Amino acid sequence: MSLVPAPAEPITPDPVREVPDTLLTQSWLDLSFLHWAADPADVAPLLPAGTVPDTREGLTYIGLVAFRMYRVGWFKVPGIPYLGTFPETNVRLYSVDRHGRRGVAFRSLEASRLLPVAVARGAFRLPYMWAKMAIHREGDTIGYTSVRRWPGPRGASSRIAVRIGERIEEPTGLEHFLTARWGMHNAFFGRPVYLPNTHPRWPLHRAELLHCEDDLVSAAGLPAPVGPPVSVLYSPGVPVRFGRPARSGGLPTP
Repeated sequence: MSLVPAPAEPITPDPVREVPDTLLTQSWLDLSFLHWAADPADVAPLLPAGTVPDTREGLTYIGLVAFRMYRVGWFKVPGIPYLGTFPETNVRLYSVDRHGRRGVAFRSLEASRLLPVAVARGAFRLPYMWAKMAIHREGDTIGYTSVRRWPGPRGASSRIAVRIGERIEEPTGLEHFLTARWGMHNAFFGRPVYLPNTHPRWPLHRAELLHCEDDLVSAAGLPAPVGPPVSVLYSPGVPVRFGRPARSGGLPTP
């Protein structure tokens, strides 16, 4: 097998590949996306093995994404109302592997339900954290709060508020780059894993950042953001399906 990296797949607002089998179902609702530009050299050591920073015009990005996870379900079983529904805030990076598959790589994922956190950490080796969290909406303003409970650093927190603006009819190339990500890179017992996903095209809105007081980015081992984010977006959300993980050779697992 050739070890020459494949060209990165195109960035498209619609799914770039079929996901025939369903591993997980869920919906992501009331999302606010905050992004800061970063030097690829600063984030490269923090990515899973087998991936490098995905870049646009020489820059990569650090994402702070707050939202409501809704009704997580396994296979084709309907999602769970209580345990599968909770606020979440994640710190994510942008990655590409040698097969050209673009994705995200999570540095931390705060969630307010302990059992899903324990399952995600144990079964998927994802860096989920248990936190005290809330989402408040009043008119066109939405706020998210999170204070970490376990594991440490205990008390790492995030407080975000945005004002939702007009619907974006034609997202920019950067807005597609930051949101149209059709998979997740992770490491499972030291081996690279790619988990594909599929969902409808994002409905995106402009958003004005009213407040951001955050420790989660620096707690994730990243340089603390300097200045305001270069992109602030809101979406009412999408239903999502995750497929089976792919082998290191790029093929679905049996």
